Amino acid sequence: MIHIREAVIVEGKYDQIRLSSLLDATIVVTNGFGIFKDKERMAYIRRLAAERGLLILTDSDGAGLVIRNYLSASIPPEQIRHAFVPEILGKEKRKAKPSKEGKLGVEGMATDALVRALERAGVLHETDAPALPKGSLTTADLMELGLTGRDDSHERRNALLKKLGLPSFLNTKRLLEWLNANLTNEETRSLCREVEESLKKA
Repeated sequence: MIHIREAVIVEGKYDQIRLSSLLDATIVVTNGFGIFKDKERMAYIRRLAAERGLLILTDSDGAGLVIRNYLSASIPPEQIRHAFVPEILGKEKRKAKPSKEGKLGVEGMATDALVRALERAGVLHETDAPALPKGSLTTADLMELGLTGRDDSHERRNALLKKLGLPSFLNTKRLLEWLNANLTNEETRSLCREVEESLKKA
């Protein structure tokens, strides 16, 4: 079992069941879009965020993004970490047909994919001391790196997201948060140089 200090926020009960076999952690279900009207559950999530922090782990589809953005807008950013499962086409065994977007959700992820998502979120092997961001990039830096503000920025950003194993729908703001929480400025710049070289060869 992997111990995680943060409360883990997932969309549904099958996500909770899947993670319960892997994690020693408080796992809270949003009941999908039900969280939008569930004031009691939202108050509980806010309390957990203040006491121990949150790890948001939603599916890599549009619905997961909406729920992630709702929580991110409702809770101070310093109390949140984001974990992203890869975009993998497929169907969970219990379902008769694939989801609307045809992607596997948290419940359908292999254990190694879940562990990698947790590692990238920075919640494994931590001390009780709060982790400081590794990077200090700004939106202006992303413009300098060609990840926003240029005709080919979308292509560059998608190539970087693919290289990092992050969902393609991640917007510039979320990408910047992830980069600063997980990489030094030089590591990000080095990756961007690699992306630029790969695009030149394509």
